[in-house]
Amino acid sequence: MKILFIGGTGVISTACSELCVENGFDLYLMNRNLSIRKSSVKAKTFNADIRDFQMVRSLIADEKFDVVVDWIAYNEEHVKNDFELFKNKTEQFVFISSASAYQKPPPSRPITEDTPLHNPFWSYSQMKIDGEKFLMKMFREEGFPVTICRPSHTYDKTRFPLYGSYTAFNRMKQKKNVIIHGNGETLWTLTNAKDFAKGFVGLLGNTKTIGEAYHITSDETLTWNEIAKIIAEAAGLELKISHLPVDYIAKYDNEWGCNLLGDKAYSTVFDNSKIRKIVPEFKASIAYREGVREVIDWYSHKENQVVNTELDALMDKMISDNNSFK
Repeated sequence: MKILFIGGTGVISTACSELCVENGFDLYLMNRNLSIRKSSVKAKTFNADIRDFQMVRSLIADEKFDVVVDWIAYNEEHVKNDFELFKNKTEQFVFISSASAYQKPPPSRPITEDTPLHNPFWSYSQMKIDGEKFLMKMFREEGFPVTICRPSHTYDKTRFPLYGSYTAFNRMKQKKNVIIHGNGETLWTLTNAKDFAKGFVGLLGNTKTIGEAYHITSDETLTWNEIAKIIAEAAGLELKISHLPVDYIAKYDNEWGCNLLGDKAYSTVFDNSKIRKIVPEFKASIAYREGVREVIDWYSHKENQVVNTELDALMDKMISDNNSFK
C-alpha cells in the first residue's frame, strides 16, 4: 500500500510509521521535520506544512494514495482542508480523533464506540467532535472514504502520564509532593504507542472500516495512585502525594482543569471488541510497569530534563494554599 502520514513523527504516530515500514508499506511522511523524535524509518518525505493549501496541492498534484492519515488535524477547518486536498486522491482517509470526545461524565462503562460524543468541558474534545461530524457528513453525502480513530491516553518514551510530565517526575526526584486529582482512586487506561500501532495499522486499507469509528486502547486499568506508585518504584524514588479536588485544581489552572473535567477525572474503561473484530491479532501486551522503564531511561538524559518552572511553582502554591485551608 502507498500510505501518506501527515505528521508521522509524534507520540503515537512514530510507532505507527515504524510498523508500516516494517510491514513493507510504501510510506510517505508530510511534516516540517521539527519533531524531537528522529525516526530511522525509510520513508519518502514531503517537507511541507499541511496548513499551506496551495503548496500541498502542488506537491501532491501527480500523486494518489491508498491511505491518507492526518495525525495533526484538530478542528473542523483542518479536516475541511483535508477533504478538499484528498477527496480524489485516496481510497481511505483516517482522521485521528480522541477518546476524550466521548460523553463526560461517561453515561456507562465500559465505553464503546456507540457511547455518545459530548464533552462540555474541553475545547480540544469539542473541536475533535466537530471534525468527526464534518467528515461523516462528507461520507454520507459525497462518499468520502473516512475512517475515524479515537486514541485514549497513549504514551511513548517521552511522556509521563502525570500532568506536567517531566515536571511532575522531577518533583518526585526533589522529594516534593506530586498532585493527584480527587482521592486518586479513579481508574485510568494507559496504552503504549507500540501496542496502539498493532491495532491501528490493521485498519489501514481495510474497506470494512470506511464510515466507522474505532478506539484502540490497552485493557489494563490502574488507579491514579497506582500509576504514581509504579513510576516512583520503577525510578527508586519516594512517593509523596497531595490529593486535591478537581474543582480546586481548575481554579488555579484552567488548562489542567479542562484536561481533568473533560477527560481524566472519571473512571475510564474501554471495550476493545470492535477493533478486535477487524484486527483479531490485536492485543496490548505492554503493561505500564514495563513501559514506564523506557520513559525513565529517556529522562535520565540531561537534555530531556526540561522543567516548567512556572508550573512547578504553581503546584507548590496549590499544595501550600490547600494545607492552609485545613
